[in-house]
Amino acid sequence: MKIGELARVTGTPVETIRYYEREGLLAAPARTDGNFRIYEDTHAERLSFIRHCRSLDMSLDGIRILLRFKDAPGANCGDVNTLLDAHIVHVAARIRELRVLERQLKSLREQCPQARDAAHCGILHELSQPACPGAPISGGHVHGAHGGVRK
Repeated sequence: MKIGELARVTGTPVETIRYYEREGLLAAPARTDGNFRIYEDTHAERLSFIRHCRSLDMSLDGIRILLRFKDAPGANCGDVNTLLDAHIVHVAARIRELRVLERQLKSLREQCPQARDAAHCGILHELSQPACPGAPISGGHVHGAHGGVRK
């Protein structure tokens, strides 16, 4: 199948497929005489595996490790368990960070209970104040929390 069909079958944008190829997660396909990529069912299966892992917010490095085990079915999967345990810890930490962020945003929202002119907006006023000592300036942002485009 050509890349457009692979994209349709797996629900993956063409550029993301190319990205996974560049990252070495998806093997480069054979090419036709006209230099078109020709994908096999194994590409679709592997791409579906990668997409499922990404839907669980796994990193590309973590997926590489899982793919190595998937490619070596006789290997002991203890390291797979360890990787997933570490990811669970990471997700739990992010949930805690998101709960703190939610409380901060709700507190900020309370600064302007009703619409008024921007010059008297409590939210804008509060955001103009220096951050509390010891508060993270950029490290407090929770990556992946906005549902943006993920490859």
